[in-house]
Amino acid sequence: MTTLAAEALKRSLHLRSESRDICMTLALLDEIFRDYGPLDFSVRLWNGQTWPISLERKPHFTLVVRGPGALRRMLLSRSDLYLCEAFIYGDITVEGEISGLFVLRDYLEKLRLNPRRLARLAWLWFRLPRDHSYQQFTSSRLPAHLTGFRHTIERDRKAIAFHYDVSNEFYATWLDRRMVYSCAYFPAGAEDLDTAQERKLDYICRKLRLRPGERLLDIGCGWGGLVIYAGESYGVHATGITLSKKQYDLVRERIRSAGLEDRCSVKLLDYRELPIGEPFDKLVSVGMFEHVGREKLPIYFFRAWQMLKPGGLFLNHGISGRASAQDRLRSKFIESYVFPDGELCDIGFTLGEAERAGFEIIDVESLRPHYALTLRHWISRLEANQKEALRYVDES
Repeated sequence: MTTLAAEALKRSLHLRSESRDICMTLALLDEIFRDYGPLDFSVRLWNGQTWPISLERKPHFTLVVRGPGALRRMLLSRSDLYLCEAFIYGDITVEGEISGLFVLRDYLEKLRLNPRRLARLAWLWFRLPRDHSYQQFTSSRLPAHLTGFRHTIERDRKAIAFHYDVSNEFYATWLDRRMVYSCAYFPAGAEDLDTAQERKLDYICRKLRLRPGERLLDIGCGWGGLVIYAGESYGVHATGITLSKKQYDLVRERIRSAGLEDRCSVKLLDYRELPIGEPFDKLVSVGMFEHVGREKLPIYFFRAWQMLKPGGLFLNHGISGRASAQDRLRSKFIESYVFPDGELCDIGFTLGEAERAGFEIIDVESLRPHYALTLRHWISRLEANQKEALRYVDES
């Protein structure tokens, strides 16, 4: 066989294989999304072909499939881990609303398949190639592999470092000017992020009924936004504690820059390590108790009770989950790449543990709509400052 003939045969076989891969991919998309409605997104394959052929309206987002093996990886399981890893490693990307990725995740996780349909999907899936040579990114962000028992002090320290010690500069590219990494407060709904975060800090101080000269403990103080605000605006003696070395270093620098060393301080330690000395007038924990763990909540509230003066106030602000066992299941992706060992406790369980420690519950408030707005601001700012953010982290 001549060289030209061999090359022609090779091209022919490649085209035939490519055509088969496209047909299998389109058939798989038809099958898996046949119950999705109304269809508000499109898929663009590696050869430029789109699915579905036509849409009645402009898609909210387009899922870009970069190679013939992409869907095989993405659909390895209905767990969000494989979908998100496909995004991290460049198997897929999203054009338009990035939140579309979460819409797909929710659909795939809730998909119920009868045996016949499951067999059909499996038949199509096994015929997709394993090739990943088209991948664009190699991630330096490896999954967290923590050892030992969950929520020991040492393991919690490693879990916190995994998330928060990435880079102070990275977080500064998309957080507000005070670097408050928790739900903002939008009473009017139209505030910018800086204003909304300052209003949240003031809202907390007013709920705590802070008075000049009082001693305030911030459990999990982050980059010191509340510690400094309470010291400046309410004249309290504020102490923050954190397990993050990078946060600790920056908080110390910010306290010095603000000239508040006589009123504000920060300690690098776990809430279980705080020595029992003079109790505090007020306690606050904002966006930290998600790291405590369901089994450790009794210890958490007992330590808070020990640290507080009789008649003092403790404001505990965090993300809650639903009470059912299914809803308590942790996201495998978040557990592996974002917040290892993070747990969401339902409100009823949380309040019960607080009462068992001795606290009287006097106020419960949901800020969920405010958190939704906060997340939109964070996404918008990160997208707007993508080039700056990539100076400190990679695409993953």
